[in-house]
Amino acid sequence: MENSLGRRETVKKIIGGSFVMPLMDKFQLPVPLKGNIKHSVCKWCYGSIPLEEFAIAIKKMGINAIDLISIEQFPILKKHDIHCSMVSISSSIWSITKGWNKTENHEGLIKWYKYLIDETAKAGFKNIICFSGNRDEEINDEEGLDNCVEGLSKIIPYAEQKKVTLVMELLNSKIDHKNYMCDTTDWGVELVRMLDSENFKLLYDIYHMQIMEGDVIRTITENKDFIGHYHTGGVPGRAEIDQTQELNYPAIIKAIIATGYKGYLGQEFIPKNADKLTSLKSAVELCDL
Repeated sequence: MENSLGRRETVKKIIGGSFVMPLMDKFQLPVPLKGNIKHSVCKWCYGSIPLEEFAIAIKKMGINAIDLISIEQFPILKKHDIHCSMVSISSSIWSITKGWNKTENHEGLIKWYKYLIDETAKAGFKNIICFSGNRDEEINDEEGLDNCVEGLSKIIPYAEQKKVTLVMELLNSKIDHKNYMCDTTDWGVELVRMLDSENFKLLYDIYHMQIMEGDVIRTITENKDFIGHYHTGGVPGRAEIDQTQELNYPAIIKAIIATGYKGYLGQEFIPKNADKLTSLKSAVELCDL
């Protein structure tokens, strides 16, 4: 009798809501992440989701970092104990097209990057994105390379002092960013060699470099010392990194891990599912090797 009454009371509590059975959140991964790669995600791909809601959701997936966050957004990340794995340039003046490859930009860029470095260091973050700028009829790749060295060499010692790294992104100039100068690994690697600082690296965007060069695994293996960050994206269309695109992401991630890379892998694909976070969860599972 006592056991029967006990069961009835338990059922009443469950129905009445006073007894909560543990349920897995739909964004929670079934097993903990392996830890062989550090996961991050670019917020701009999920623009319709408020940052605070996004931060809460990705934490449930085991992701503890977000890429391309502006200084004004730092407090939200701090509130949820989320790391900014790549600080955005977040400027109305300086951009992908207007960067370090022209000497007339240097004075303004140096002033702006000192501000970015100060705020990034103050927040305890480490990486800030930067861009070469575009080619035009006035400047060729060799001149642009020399100009980048001239300008960046004036700000990198300050980054070194503050323990912050500037990371120049490799982008394709074939489809998405016409005339962008830092569009091949060789050009970017030469820039890193010339600057010769541990506080200047490349952001190897797998999507962009598949379009420009292909040969992704050999390239990242041979140039591992020059790469400070990675972004994903399906080809064609920066689509999801699933079976619908041409890259073998598990093989690429295994190659990245084999290089001894300790930085972040930033998911930067355009989700096609109505539930964008489900797409992100699938991508993280695919890359967690």
